[in-house]
Amino acid sequence: MCKSRNIVLMAIAVLASAACAGNYVTPGAGLSMAEIADNDLQSYYQNQPASPFPANMAILRVQDAGYVTKTGRGHGHGRFTVVTTRDVESDQAVDRIRGLPLVGGVAPVGRLLLPSAANTIRDLRAPAASLRADLLLIYSIDTSFTVDGRSLGPLSLISLGLIPNLRAHVTATVAGALVDVRTGFIYGTTEATAREDQRASIWSTDVAIESSRLRVEKEAFDSFVDEFQGLWGSVLNVHAATRPPVPMQLAERNQYYRIEFELR
Repeated sequence: MCKSRNIVLMAIAVLASAACAGNYVTPGAGLSMAEIADNDLQSYYQNQPASPFPANMAILRVQDAGYVTKTGRGHGHGRFTVVTTRDVESDQAVDRIRGLPLVGGVAPVGRLLLPSAANTIRDLRAPAASLRADLLLIYSIDTSFTVDGRSLGPLSLISLGLIPNLRAHVTATVAGALVDVRTGFIYGTTEATAREDQRASIWSTDVAIESSRLRVEKEAFDSFVDEFQGLWGSVLNVHAATRPPVPMQLAERNQYYRIEFELR
């Protein structure tokens, strides 16, 4: 039994073969915020928050270069890609962010505003600034696939016909950072994780695996919004209390909400 199980796992790892019922390519990895931060460490200590409150917030999802799933793919060819398809981010979850205290408005950053190659957070702050956003919420989703305790890793090929009697797990972690668009100051970071366990026999088709991925990533994003609400409360306690609110001019506010409506 042990020997046959090892053979199965080895077959998965080396991507065997034509005898399989089908294959599923796992999506690329999430992205560490440290990988895209500015190189000059001195800038971390020089940056200061400059956002007024209430604050307008832009939202952006980033993934590793070459990220692709059946429901979306990354845009751009820099050190990381930007995913504009909202496949796991429900309207209800985004509305919860929009309804937080002292949030003036929330808008996704559309593809037309993105650079062709993005390599640092500064490259993302520019399109957020074009929306006249004060804050930028950047997040990334890292999803791993495990069969019988063995991690398949991102961009692996799962041979569906070889895993009928083993345990399968999908784990997704959503990690994000809240950034001041004007200065690059990072107000804080937060993350949340979700996991689904099932018999690998359920993974009989790539559609079944994809459905499992979407469920877990959606649950992780919903939990991430819960965690972000706590982070936002801390940000307001530290920064909003020490800075008087700056009213937005009527024309500027109308322009922002017009852009937000068009991008939804």
